Amino acid sequence: MKIYTKTGDKGTTSLVYGQRVSKADRRVEAYGTCDEANSLIGLGLSYIKNEYFEGRDEFETVFHKIQTTLFHVGAELATPAGKEVKWKVTKEDVDELEATIDKWDSALTPLSNFILPGGHPAGAALHTARTVVRRAEREAVSIDEEINPLVLSYLNRLSDFLFVAARYINNQLGEKELNLHEGK
Repeated sequence: MKIYTKTGDKGTTSLVYGQRVSKADRRVEAYGTCDEANSLIGLGLSYIKNEYFEGRDEFETVFHKIQTTLFHVGAELATPAGKEVKWKVTKEDVDELEATIDKWDSALTPLSNFILPGGHPAGAALHTARTVVRRAEREAVSIDEEINPLVLSYLNRLSDFLFVAARYINNQLGEKELNLHEGK
């Protein structure tokens, strides 16, 4: 199979089931933004390739599931209304995010101030992925057709999860958080 098809050379692309739409279509913007977030998550994970910390295997396993589910979110967003979706986001997917948020957050110092994104490159990448997921959520909300409401719940919870995950990995790797009004 060739990587390039030339079918998008005039600014259109295919949704699932072949419907051609503009590359500026709201659905394309939404699933493209999910893809962008997924790539940033992958970047964050690449930064811990040679890092060792307690819970590393669990951390990577959780993120493998999240990257897979985020791919499914993109597939749902790329499927026109009224068409069958092969992989759907479920309530269990949202519940798993919440359980992991609660677990990892309980290991962190409670926040008393806003923190600045950053820290270890992995933490910084996850903070960036969080902001991209927020954009994906806004893009998904703007779709004129009905979409699975669990897609919106998942994206909303995923951004919360990525905030906690960034704090968690910074903590695990000994990186200090910088509060909004605090100097280095």
